[in-house]
Amino acid sequence: MSIKNWLKFLGVLSTLLLFSEVSAQTSASTYSALGIGEFNYSGLTQNMGMGGMGISYGTGWQVNNVNPALTTRNTIFNFQVALNYKSINVDNGTENSRVDGGGLSYLALSFPIKSGKFTSGMGLSQITGVNYRLQVESAVDNSDLKANNFLAGDGGISETYLNFGYLLAKNLSIGVHGSYLFGSTIRSNQLLITDDKGVEVGAPSEYYERLTVSDVGFKVGIHYQLKTSEKSNLHFGAIYQKFGNVNGTGFAKLAGIGQASDPKTDGDLIANNIKGSVYIPNRLGFGLTFEKMNKLALTLEGQYQDFTQYRNFFGDPLDLQATKKLALGFQIVPDYLSFDNLLKRGTYRIGLEWMQTPYFLNQTNINDIGISLGSSLYLNQLSMMNLAFKVGQRGTLDAGLIRENYVNFTLGFSLNDNSWFYKRVFE
Repeated sequence: MSIKNWLKFLGVLSTLLLFSEVSAQTSASTYSALGIGEFNYSGLTQNMGMGGMGISYGTGWQVNNVNPALTTRNTIFNFQVALNYKSINVDNGTENSRVDGGGLSYLALSFPIKSGKFTSGMGLSQITGVNYRLQVESAVDNSDLKANNFLAGDGGISETYLNFGYLLAKNLSIGVHGSYLFGSTIRSNQLLITDDKGVEVGAPSEYYERLTVSDVGFKVGIHYQLKTSEKSNLHFGAIYQKFGNVNGTGFAKLAGIGQASDPKTDGDLIANNIKGSVYIPNRLGFGLTFEKMNKLALTLEGQYQDFTQYRNFFGDPLDLQATKKLALGFQIVPDYLSFDNLLKRGTYRIGLEWMQTPYFLNQTNINDIGISLGSSLYLNQLSMMNLAFKVGQRGTLDAGLIRENYVNFTLGFSLNDNSWFYKRVFE
């Protein structure tokens, strides 16, 4: 590898390290108040535009990090970065409010160690996100008093990862993805008691909880390509992501409003940065893709994660259920040989996805249904701009619940370089 390429590699690595402490929390869902937060099942921008695909299909022009076995398709150096924006309209049946958020979505790179045979990659992305503001008013039993709860939460779990893909046999590849999990979630519940005239009764209180995780996890993947004709293939892919007991420290305190986050003030200190773990269930994914080479791809994929096994930091289960996701995606390239017309050479995507979320409230499933559009447009002969746009609905107004209508937009760039191992041609 030349000095120029080593400097390029070190520059990208430095960028990853620089941003390792500022991974954006892009979730703004009310339902992230439950469990560990809202999980990211969508992958990178090119995956998001196709319904979150990436288990059974990928190309060499973008980083493949959903299934590490697909990194073997990255035969040139790839670097990807993206920003994300999400806007949600929250409806509880009587009033509406809008919340939004966004920022850095991910950083990722992939580079061949032995082109077409052995590939590695690394990156920074978000595993879960927590971001909610809720006000709950309820009657106090056997009195004319009202309890006003103001709940808030922020944070999430991010990962820095290193992955490897290896071509085990003709058309059969395997991969492993190792993660360092880090991040904090902060939740608070402020309680005010008022009489029938709205006058406060007693002293207001606040429950404050902070969970900070620091642990490792891994994901394994497999991919097989079956030749169906001279210009078409069937792709099969599967992943298994291991979480289990994720170690960390927990702090919890009940005190007066504004005092609960400080361990030195008066109040009931429940946990003072004690060590423990939160149990996150493992994730399984599978997929099938029909590909007409350099023209189109049609993909069906599913994911499963059983949150009935979830346990919080204090070992308590929550009333959660298994997450199930099914998605159908399609992409087309009008003319991949149209070097004079980059729009015709671009890739255009559409996806449909349905997910049964882990949230089960008032005997009601909270489902998420969305449609996505995406494209990858060439900026020059190698590098691309990636766009993804998704609209969807989560939840229902039935049983006194909340319905969210959301819009998610992601803008990213893929910077590719085929000179990374160019010297090998002459050796």
